[in-house]
Amino acid sequence: MAARYAAALYALSDENRVLDTVVYQMENLGRLIDGSSDFRRLLASPLIDVKTATSATQAVLWNEGFGKEVRDFVGVISVNRRLNALRDIVSAFAALVAERRGIVTAHVASAHPLSDLQRQQLRARLIEAGYSNVNIDERIEPDLLGGLVIRIGARMYDTSLKSQLQRLQYAMKGAA
Repeated sequence: MAARYAAALYALSDENRVLDTVVYQMENLGRLIDGSSDFRRLLASPLIDVKTATSATQAVLWNEGFGKEVRDFVGVISVNRRLNALRDIVSAFAALVAERRGIVTAHVASAHPLSDLQRQQLRARLIEAGYSNVNIDERIEPDLLGGLVIRIGARMYDTSLKSQLQRLQYAMKGAA
């Protein structure tokens, strides 16, 4: 369902020649949803009637400076009683835009935040591996202890200290 809404917004934005603006605003909408617990509560609440939810979301979007296309799109989602799926729709839209533009997303988990130099080196290694246009989505997972876990599509590259220790543990059990 989220993919259908995302495809409809993409087609409409492309047809009206406002795709870049809508892409930027949808990224901001995702950040707004992630950053505001009150807004997430509004989107998720089944107790708020459609009219109230629609006017409240429109007021928030207006105050945050969103354009007509995004406000109208969220209005349609609200009238269709799909506000609880808005974050999924925003994610599906971002994935569709990346796919159409040939951008690959590398999901990188590390024990500590990456420095700018490490980020540049990682991007260079990914380009060498054949991923020419890469976005890096970073996540901190302290339980990895060190190293990286990189997931690109169905491929996973795991150089974390945690998995190296697990492999060593299995090898030692097999030798005993």
